[in-house]
Amino acid sequence: MFETAELGRKIGKKEYEAELPALRTDLLRLQFELRDRDFPVIVLLAGNDRKSCNEVLNVLHEWLDPRFLQANAWGRPTDEVRERPIFWRYWRALPPRGRIGIFVRAWTMQAMVLRLLDEIDEAALADLVGHVRRFEGELVEDGALVLKFWFHMTEKKLRKRLESAKKDREAVLMIKKQDRRIYGDYERAMQTMEHVLRRTSTGEAPWQIIESGDDRYRNLTVGRALRDALAGRINGASEADVKAPAPPTPPLTGDPLTVLDRVDLTRSLEKDDYQKALKRGQARLNRAARDARELGVPSVLVFEGWDAAGKGGIVRRLTAAMDAAQYRVIPIAAPTDEERAYHYLWRFWRHLPRAGQMTVYDRSWYGRVLVERVEGFATEDEWRRAYAEINDFEEQLVDHGTVLLKFWLHIDKDEQLRRFQAREQTPFKKYKITADDYRNRERWDEYELAVNEMVQRTSTDVARWHLVPANSKRWARVEVLRTVCRALEDACRRAED
Repeated sequence: MFETAELGRKIGKKEYEAELPALRTDLLRLQFELRDRDFPVIVLLAGNDRKSCNEVLNVLHEWLDPRFLQANAWGRPTDEVRERPIFWRYWRALPPRGRIGIFVRAWTMQAMVLRLLDEIDEAALADLVGHVRRFEGELVEDGALVLKFWFHMTEKKLRKRLESAKKDREAVLMIKKQDRRIYGDYERAMQTMEHVLRRTSTGEAPWQIIESGDDRYRNLTVGRALRDALAGRINGASEADVKAPAPPTPPLTGDPLTVLDRVDLTRSLEKDDYQKALKRGQARLNRAARDARELGVPSVLVFEGWDAAGKGGIVRRLTAAMDAAQYRVIPIAAPTDEERAYHYLWRFWRHLPRAGQMTVYDRSWYGRVLVERVEGFATEDEWRRAYAEINDFEEQLVDHGTVLLKFWLHIDKDEQLRRFQAREQTPFKKYKITADDYRNRERWDEYELAVNEMVQRTSTDVARWHLVPANSKRWARVEVLRTVCRALEDACRRAED
């Protein structure tokens, strides 16, 4: 791809100064118009010219209003970052709708650097590149305008800069030790970078290669591209003009009501047996959780199920067995105004646990393919493409070493009604019953269809669903405890090997 850069292009000072005022005026006007639009702008600055990345970031800060600009420069990850999946820090830094976010040497550059420093092999690079493509695709499909600039420096100029940095203390600021390692074998570095650029330059998020020899040409090229892209989107370009629609997930064939039908709702425990099993299970969980903390094994538990299926009771019995400093329970309700300003997965990425910690989601990202699907809060295109987005998200968690457990607590319609009525008779439980609970019962069949499809689409080799019979609360609590203990114990054994 580097041959596509227009080598040797220069712009004279007079031409630059003549064009700049109008360009800056246009950019500011468009930035203010963007504030009222329902999409974010993501600008990615990368390249083998680290100095240009920093300088263009400074130029955009000067040309745009910094109050509505989020800038993120990425270096080597901190301990906090390393303890989470690679894309965690990028998801957390995404701009909300109506804002511009600038990312310097971010996800694509990180993939290249990891390979060139031999911290990952070719297979891992291929997996990481796949995640890059899906990450950018998800953002574009959610409406984001993604612009990617690669600042290319020729071998001759790069080697000159590396040499001058040995003598010039100011130049050293633009050269890192890893640059010397990476560009010591320039041919290998360029082959790897070009391979990754080709794989990540897509129709919806292409790379623009800019030869960085002339600062004025470089700055104007970036400014023009940002202005034209913003104007094109704001001034009436349809989504179809901006992005290719995601191919819809084909509907399931055959009898859809099969997965939940196989759950044996007759499973139960006598009270004495339950008390003994609960005590043993909580003691076992306490040991497993302490081992996970010491070995740095993170875990994520996801609880979904029918209203009144017993999610809260199970979560309380799990957390009672652990140190309060080791876990967080995240109850998921309708998204707030802040959360609606981002991709729907943003609010889940931001709560991922550090090494040795546990995050418990009481309801989760599966709301996109359940309540948002049934109630019409998400379009069919949105909830159908969510299956692949969720599978990619969960694959990243598991690849990172996270114990991921997903529970669907299943009860029948009669048992749900009995629990609703019991709650209404209990003063401290009345708050749990709303008109929506009864209204949702009227759409039971639609929810059941959505649950069956959810399980079939997202029960994968790395993150399968555990369908828990929950007509008996005692059985469900003990079964979940056993499953969590087994998973944590297995993960700790692997961590010790």
